[in-house]
Amino acid sequence: MAGEDLLRELLRDTEEKMQKALEATRRELSTIRTGRANPAILERVEVEYYGSRLPLTQVANISAPEPRMLVISPWDKQALGPIERAILKSDLGLTPNNDGVVIRLIIPQLTEERRREMTKVVHRKIEDGKVSVRSIRGEAIKELRALKKSGDVAEDEEKRTEEQVQKLTDKYTYELDLAKTAKDAELMEV
Repeated sequence: MAGEDLLRELLRDTEEKMQKALEATRRELSTIRTGRANPAILERVEVEYYGSRLPLTQVANISAPEPRMLVISPWDKQALGPIERAILKSDLGLTPNNDGVVIRLIIPQLTEERRREMTKVVHRKIEDGKVSVRSIRGEAIKELRALKKSGDVAEDEEKRTEEQVQKLTDKYTYELDLAKTAKDAELMEV
């Protein structure tokens, strides 16, 4: 009975780690700029504000009132200048329009060449996610073999659990492929 509990725990941990790898990859994808306004592209922008570096989301509200525009409304008007500088320093390639009340960011249409570059970046991030999932699978199988060697698990249980680990790996690899397809479609949308 202890062996079955160990295997259930192993499968639960493996799935949890794979889920986290998938979520991390999806978060990474959300920060990739497409031709559409998405507040997530500003998540990595840090603002120098009263001597501290703060994420933009902590000093302002970000909204997308139009498909190609983001509006940044700082909670303190003194933050307008630092926010503008932070956006200009970022690698987003966007020019902020400060009207003294809010900052507007017009998201330009992506060129064909830029779309292809961004697609390559998406594919690299997806591949990194798949490598993480496969690495988690490898750790689980190594742990399984150690359990079998120590006599805690029978050979048939080990094989059955290994198949379940492979099914989890296939499931999360498929989820990553779906995320890649969705992001590619978003990038190619004109």
